Amino acid sequence: MPELSNRLDGFTESIIRKMTRVARQYDAINLSQGFPDFDPPRELTEELRKVADEGPHQYEITWGSELFREKLALKQTKRMGIPVDPATNIVVTCGSTEAMMAAMMTVCNPGDKVIVFSPFYENYTADAILTGVTPIYVPLAPPEFEYDPATLRHAFEQGVKAIVLCNPSNPTGKVFTLEELEEIARLAVEFDTFVITDEVYEHIVYEPHVHTYMASLPGMFERTLSCSSLSKTYSITGWRLGYIIGPAKVIETCRKVHDFLTVGAAAPLQKAAVKGLEMADAYYEELTGIYERKRTLFLDGLDRIGLKYYKPQGAYYVLVDISEFGEPDDYKFCEWLAKEIGVAAVPGSSFFREDVRQYIRFHFAKKEETLTEALKRLEKLAAYRGAGITSIK
Repeated sequence: MPELSNRLDGFTESIIRKMTRVARQYDAINLSQGFPDFDPPRELTEELRKVADEGPHQYEITWGSELFREKLALKQTKRMGIPVDPATNIVVTCGSTEAMMAAMMTVCNPGDKVIVFSPFYENYTADAILTGVTPIYVPLAPPEFEYDPATLRHAFEQGVKAIVLCNPSNPTGKVFTLEELEEIARLAVEFDTFVITDEVYEHIVYEPHVHTYMASLPGMFERTLSCSSLSKTYSITGWRLGYIIGPAKVIETCRKVHDFLTVGAAAPLQKAAVKGLEMADAYYEELTGIYERKRTLFLDGLDRIGLKYYKPQGAYYVLVDISEFGEPDDYKFCEWLAKEIGVAAVPGSSFFREDVRQYIRFHFAKKEETLTEALKRLEKLAAYRGAGITSIK
């Protein structure tokens, strides 16, 4: 048999998705892969029932149905504060995962370099490898996960084609400040680079922090590909509806890439999801409030247990420090945690370019009763500080 493609040698399967399988194997509460255990808004599910009878059930326009793009353009024009033309500035994708890949393939050639902040969502490295580009990693330093301006400038000086920006950030929950974004924008202009943003948590930001769209900064729309999805905002991660917003010339090429990657997003789901795009401002305020309460419940529980963590400013993840348990292998710790404690987490090393193994990532996009039960199980950890998990019977 001929050899398989060697481009896949540089990364493994998704650790996040693997931990979901581990959770199922041990019947653990899944706080690893970030999806809710509660229903989407009723308006969406009721519309989906209607669409099941009435359609559409065939192909839509490759880059998104006209109605979906019109409603998305209205919503994002208002939220981003810049005009978004549904005819020229949008391509609808199969989730933000495809959006990020299509964006990178649109602006990068094999051999190009892209900047990625570390820690990062694991897909970014895979996107870079599959696209044939070289990532240049810039570390974010805890507890605020700030970048060093000199290090970032040095990265830009290496002739990069683009920078990938996840804001709010997965896995840290960092919300980039306006000053940080303005500095990134100045460097992007100075060195003539693209900015590819991942903004799927744009509506989950906790006071006093504020989400600023990179594309809304002066002069940045023309060099920014804003990627996002409906997954987190409307609790429909399985619907796989994402999008890219950008300047017409760039989107024209994005549409070609998207066409040959997936042809198009599911037509009936686009029709049903319009109900979400039509939501009033009160919906997004309520969404933030819901996650604020979940964050408080979960972090208060971690405090009672005595676990050390970094408080998220946005999104719904929290990095927890497991150093005190004496296990140097974070993956081994997570497998043990799922099997013996009954709670699944993601090994933090899957998010870091650096050799960092003292963190695990939980998410709190669950019902309050689910989080309460998870915390009850995690209380058993208190007895094993400093013992090492191999000593636990």
